[in-house]
Amino acid sequence: MLLESAAHLFVERGYAGTSVNDISDHSGKTSGAIYFHYSSKEKLALAVVREQFATWPQLAAVYAAPGVPPLEKLVALSFRVARSLSEDVVARAGARLWAERRAIGSPVPTPFGTWALACARLLAQARTRGELAEGVEPSAAAVALVCGFYGHCTLTDEMPGKWGWPERLEEWWRLALASLQAEPDAAGLLARARARIPAQPDGSDAGRPAAAIPPR
Repeated sequence: MLLESAAHLFVERGYAGTSVNDISDHSGKTSGAIYFHYSSKEKLALAVVREQFATWPQLAAVYAAPGVPPLEKLVALSFRVARSLSEDVVARAGARLWAERRAIGSPVPTPFGTWALACARLLAQARTRGELAEGVEPSAAAVALVCGFYGHCTLTDEMPGKWGWPERLEEWWRLALASLQAEPDAAGLLARARARIPAQPDGSDAGRPAAAIPPR
């Protein structure tokens, strides 16, 4: 797949370090065939980003069923998105291209506004159910959560220690839920949210950290 080949190279070398000839060699397609579909490397990079965005509704749809508590939806979805950003090459390429957006001639779209709106809706639902702490304003809290979450996803690999992204994301949620929940029970909510995450094709659990973090 052309976009996947381009994504691999953008992850490994960055936008500036990847040429159309490199993508041609990696994908097995001629440069002419690539230019037939994409008039420039810039257009190809933007197509990779758009391909990344196409997966987000599919992830969110898993948690659209009524009856699922909104904070559980939010936490479970965060683990799915974090796994995608860690392991899916197109998602990783999209994140790197956004980080290098000033090197790209056209504006690079982002999911952050959509994420913040979705997060705010879930927090508002939690408030209606009496599950949100007093004084937490959904829209403002959503922006803070999206910023913190994306920072977590992009910096985890650079932090010292042996924890991987699931352990660090669980610890981040423990801190956040202490301020968000009307009756703080981070351990219980995290356990219920992880139970809602579909198993991966290899049988692994996207949201089940190793036992590196002691229970609180």
